[in-house]
Amino acid sequence: MEKKGLLIVVSGPSGAGKGTVLAHTTEKYSNIKYSVSVTTRAPREGEVDGVNYFFKSVEQFEKMVANGEFLEHKRVHDNYYGTPLKGVQKHLLDGYDVVLEIDTEGALEVKNVYPEAVMIFITPEKLSTIEERLRGRATESEEQIRIRMKNALKELKQAVFYDYVIVNEDSQQGAKDIISIINAEKCKVKNNKKFIDNLLMEANNYDD
Repeated sequence: MEKKGLLIVVSGPSGAGKGTVLAHTTEKYSNIKYSVSVTTRAPREGEVDGVNYFFKSVEQFEKMVANGEFLEHKRVHDNYYGTPLKGVQKHLLDGYDVVLEIDTEGALEVKNVYPEAVMIFITPEKLSTIEERLRGRATESEEQIRIRMKNALKELKQAVFYDYVIVNEDSQQGAKDIISIINAEKCKVKNNKKFIDNLLMEANNYDD
């Protein structure tokens, strides 16, 4: 039964552990493709261009915007981030489930363009955990941490617009939760209309 893939949008405050949860998800679930975002921020230690992000200059990013190459794009923490459109479309048509890890503003923009997107919000149980994780990275200044905590509050207020929330206290369990959500979405009637139509056509042979 051939199906178009699901577009899965994952958001949450910086320091919520989204990247680790998604890394475990891709290990456990083979039909998933991770959409690599484009950014103008500098790479962190250990990050690889084309794997973690596509790292571009501001000039390169603005040219991509002008060419209509993004599904969504935003300025976050004084840097630009965007989701390349072409790759997402190809993976979905090929039947893969595509994950976008983007901020809440970008996520709601995607939802407006692509209403069938599955929206998942990841957060730790306590806000203090976010601050601890940010300090543990040792990559942000005190001012940057303050800004990220302020933004975390803004993002939490947007969680009501999402379909699911995952409390990330165990990244392995978080990955299992995402896979459970994907499986549940694939069983929804709205995602099986073509299959049901085919069954109805076959049923006509038994209709006297």
